Amino acid sequence: MHIILHQPEIPANTGNIGRTCVATGTALHLIEPLGFRLDEKSIKRAGMDYWLQLEVTRYINFDEFREKHPDAKIWYATTKAKRLYTEAVFGPDDFIMFGKESAGIPEELLVEHEETCIRIPMMEEIRSLNLSNSVAIVLYEALRQSGFAGMQREGELHRLNWRGDTGIENAY
Repeated sequence: MHIILHQPEIPANTGNIGRTCVATGTALHLIEPLGFRLDEKSIKRAGMDYWLQLEVTRYINFDEFREKHPDAKIWYATTKAKRLYTEAVFGPDDFIMFGKESAGIPEELLVEHEETCIRIPMMEEIRSLNLSNSVAIVLYEALRQSGFAGMQREGELHRLNWRGDTGIENAY
């Protein structure tokens, strides 16, 4: 999977999204202008020590992105869409684009790609969700559709062992 951030403005959001991308094996694509420098402390703090593991590519503008990925299937996440993100059928090489925090994806792009515009349902009085939360919601739906291929699906306890459905037992 691929996440595209179109002109992100808040470094902490991009840092959180970068961490989510590392956790899911997802590439991050940043379309300039960015509202921050990638070496800002707030990005690294939000992304923690995972930032160095992130596969991230920067583009001067959307035209450069399209030149480098001419056949990319892009889902445009926007509060203006008619289709819910749960109605989309995501492929493993798809791109999901999110716009800048203050304005979203430019409407010129949305009207050109109405059939692949998707939204997260929310109450009418809410303008939008936090960008990093929106990325996580839609990305994990796309990954769920692929059965979370290649991802760890079970965890281990630190001090105790699982005993199945009947409870837990001490590991000591």
